[in-house]
Amino acid sequence: MTFTPYIPESLPPDSIDWERHIPRIAAANRALARYDGILQAIPNPDILLSPLLTQEAVLSSRIEGTQASREDVLRFEANPRDRISDTAREDIQEIITYREALHAAVDAFAARRLDIALICDLHRILLAGSRDMDREPRYIYGHTHANPS
Repeated sequence: MTFTPYIPESLPPDSIDWERHIPRIAAANRALARYDGILQAIPNPDILLSPLLTQEAVLSSRIEGTQASREDVLRFEANPRDRISDTAREDIQEIITYREALHAAVDAFAARRLDIALICDLHRILLAGSRDMDREPRYIYGHTHANPS
């Protein structure tokens, strides 16, 4: 069986009407500048980033079928000895793993660019803490994962 990979058109697409988007780009730039100013004044900016990463991890992990909410994750982290079902614990662990991968990505971007090797590293983190731990990262079109062991 042969597979034909999806190859998207190059970015940015030629069809974008940039002039129409200038007001939105300017508003987004102002909002980011305000946020950056707030972060500069806070001794530990991760305090603001952590809830956003957790929410993103909750939403991303839903693709895999998890049912836990951000509140479930925070409740579990506040008191991990509380009794919860095995399914809920697996869902929460999956979300925590997604968040760890997001943290790793944020940290990595400080020193390196987005490339296949980084995607493979992040994929390895996701698989290490998921229900599919027995799965091995194997292949991205044109690139084989290096085995770290």
